[in-house]
Amino acid sequence: MTSTIKVNKIEKSDGSTLTLGGPSTAVTLACGATQTGFGRTGTVDWCTTAKTSPFTAVNGVGYFVNTCAGTITVTLPSSPSAGNIISIKDYKSTFSVNNVTLCRNGSKLGGETLNATLSTSGEASTLVYVDATQGWINVNTDDTVQGESYVAATGGTITTCGNFKIHSFTSSGCFQVTSGGNAAGSNTVDYLVVGGGGGSTGADGGGAGAGGYRESAGTASGGYTVSPLGACVAAAPVTAQTYPITVGAGGTGGSYPGTNAGTNGANSVFSTITSAGGGKAGQSYPASSPLFPNNVGGAGGSGGGGAYGCSGPGSPSSTTNPNTQGGAGNTPPVSPPQGNPGGAGQTGYYGNHGGGGGAGSPGGTASGPSPSPGGAGGNGGNGLTSCITTSPVTRGGGGGGPAYTGATAGTAGPGGGGAGKNTNSTVGGAGTANTGGGAGGSKGAAGAAGGSGVVIIRYKFQ
Repeated sequence: MTSTIKVNKIEKSDGSTLTLGGPSTAVTLACGATQTGFGRTGTVDWCTTAKTSPFTAVNGVGYFVNTCAGTITVTLPSSPSAGNIISIKDYKSTFSVNNVTLCRNGSKLGGETLNATLSTSGEASTLVYVDATQGWINVNTDDTVQGESYVAATGGTITTCGNFKIHSFTSSGCFQVTSGGNAAGSNTVDYLVVGGGGGSTGADGGGAGAGGYRESAGTASGGYTVSPLGACVAAAPVTAQTYPITVGAGGTGGSYPGTNAGTNGANSVFSTITSAGGGKAGQSYPASSPLFPNNVGGAGGSGGGGAYGCSGPGSPSSTTNPNTQGGAGNTPPVSPPQGNPGGAGQTGYYGNHGGGGGAGSPGGTASGPSPSPGGAGGNGGNGLTSCITTSPVTRGGGGGGPAYTGATAGTAGPGGGGAGKNTNSTVGGAGTANTGGGAGGSKGAAGAAGGSGVVIIRYKFQ
């Protein structure tokens, strides 16, 4: 049998003591009720109805918090007094999956003006308010209350987007991390690393390959739109140290007249991430052997396009000449692949040339009669688009393959690739700077240079 007394005030009739209850009788406060003036003995009264949504804690109460459905914010009491106490306990050992954020509500936490995170499965935390200097202090020796700390760094050209900072490196430098942050704030960075594009040959040759393209998923720094290559790639952890940044130069164009060979682009590097330079274009001259081994495009981040197989009617049969292939992409191999192979040139004489591979697709294969005129050089492979700098930018396009006079030259790969040419003594299009675009193939002229690479780093800083 229970009875209810409803009064606003109970006072003693005489003496100095007011007694509630009798021997062996417990006097309890209802869950969530508050009291003043009784003092505490270092413990709390536990509310046994588990909390499943955000709430404001009350002095003297312990709470079981159930984060099965998602993260929960617990707001600490406002304007606390010395000796105030609250406790939090993981109800179903899910704090490591869905954290609890302790909102300090204007008071310090462990002497810091930072919120804190409970992120250990099964943990219990008891906080006592001490004074304005230290605020709430965790008195559980085995607890992991952790204030939010964020990555802080310098280097490159810095821009901001809301709570995120972006460092763009268009030339080599250093990413200097002064604070590695923590899991409660941030301790990883998203990245885009693009190698330098390959150069095309002098005289006649294929389109050059794009520099390797490597990107993280973007989820650590705002969830921006990334390329398909970044979809499942984790952000990179960082600590307080200097990270050298290498931005790969574009490959050089081959001479005319002369040896004619272009060069591969240079690698771009950030931390453990290396994006290989793009493959040089295959070349038709000089005919160093009956099978023209230099006709094959160079291997690299994306491969260079192959040159046509023979230089004239006296050359080996087009049916037996194997050396017109495009160069291999994703060299050295990484997962997901950093690029694609170049397209093949024609196997006959005075034909058309293959396009350089791009980050998003292989270079196009040359087509048409041999000897030309007719047909077309292979198009440069497509690049990929990322919004890491907030706006969509396409990078990593392959160079277009040139064509014999009267045929159609290969187009530039979207993303900074250069266009191929079909007019004698005309230099192919250069790759665009800081895109890693491959150079377009030239027709009876010096080769073109590939586009330089780029390194972009993004993270949460507040």
